[in-house]
Amino acid sequence: AQGGREILVAVAGRSAGTTVIRTFVSDADLGKGVRRAWLILALVGVGVLTVSLLVADRLARSQIRLITGIARVSHRLAAGDLTARAPGEGPEELRQVAGALNHLAERIRVLLAQEREAVADLSHQLRTPLTVLRLETDGLPEGEQAARVSAAVESMERMVTQVIKEARRARHDAPGECDAARVVAERLEHWSMLARDQDRRVSHEPAGPPLPVGIGEEALTTCVDALLENVFAHTPEGTDFGVRLSARPGGGAVLLVTDQGPGFQHPGAAVRGVSGASSTGLGLDIVRRTAEHSGGSMTLANGPAGGAHITVEFGPGPR
Repeated sequence: AQGGREILVAVAGRSAGTTVIRTFVSDADLGKGVRRAWLILALVGVGVLTVSLLVADRLARSQIRLITGIARVSHRLAAGDLTARAPGEGPEELRQVAGALNHLAERIRVLLAQEREAVADLSHQLRTPLTVLRLETDGLPEGEQAARVSAAVESMERMVTQVIKEARRARHDAPGECDAARVVAERLEHWSMLARDQDRRVSHEPAGPPLPVGIGEEALTTCVDALLENVFAHTPEGTDFGVRLSARPGGGAVLLVTDQGPGFQHPGAAVRGVSGASSTGLGLDIVRRTAEHSGGSMTLANGPAGGAHITVEFGPGPR
C-alpha cells in the first residue's frame, strides 16, 4: 500500500470459514526506533572494540617490557657486565629464554674466571726462571752490559706481575691514573740504551708534565714497551724512530711512534694474533685494548715517506 505496508494474516479453524486479519503499518511506524537501535549497537560495538584494544595493548606492553628487559641484559653481557641477569617473569616461553640466557651468563663467568686463573698461574710459573736469571745477572761484572741485562730482567718481572694482576682484576674495577709524560720518558730512556747499541737515532718530543691519563702506570708501561719493542723487532738495525707525546683535546694524551722502516705490510696488523713477521701478533692488540679501555683509540698508518706511524690516544683520568 502507498505510504506503508499492509499485512494480511489468515486464521483458519472457524466454522464460518477462513478469517483474514488485515493491518496496515505506515512507513513512519516502520522506521520508528531503528536509528536509535543502530546507534546503540554501534556504541556497544565501539565499546567492545575499545576494551579489546586496551586489553591487547596491556598484554603487548607487558610482553614487550619482558622482551626488552631480556635484550637489555644481553647487551650488558656483551659489554662485559657478567653480573646482569634476566628476570624469570611472563609466559613460559619467555621464562625459558630468560633462564637460558642466565645459564649462559653464568657459564661465561665461570669459564672467564678459570681462564684468568690459568693465565695467572702460568705467569706465576715464569717467576722461577726469572729468579734464576736475576741471580745470574747479579753475578755479572759491573758495567753497561750488566746494567742493560738487569734492566731487561726488571722489565720482564714487571710485565709478569702486570699479567698476573690483569688476569685477576675484575672488569668493574676502577680505572687507574698516571702521568703519561713521566712514564713515557722513563721507558724511552730504558730503550735508548738498546737504540745506541743498534745505531738508531731517537727523536723525542715530550709533553710538559704532568699529563694524566686514565690507565695505571703498569698498564701504560706495558703499552709503551710493546710499541717500542715493535720498532726493534720489525725494523733492521740502524733504523731511526721517533716518539712524540702531546695533550689530547678534552683530556688525556696522544702518543705517536714513528719509524723509518718498511711500514705495515699486513693490513690486519692490529688484529689479535695477526703478524707480518714471526711474532705472536699480540703486542699491538694489547695496546689497542688498553687505549680503548681508557676511552681512547689506536690508529695504524704508513707515513708519506714510508715507515710505520702508530697513533695511540689515551683518555683522561678520573675527575
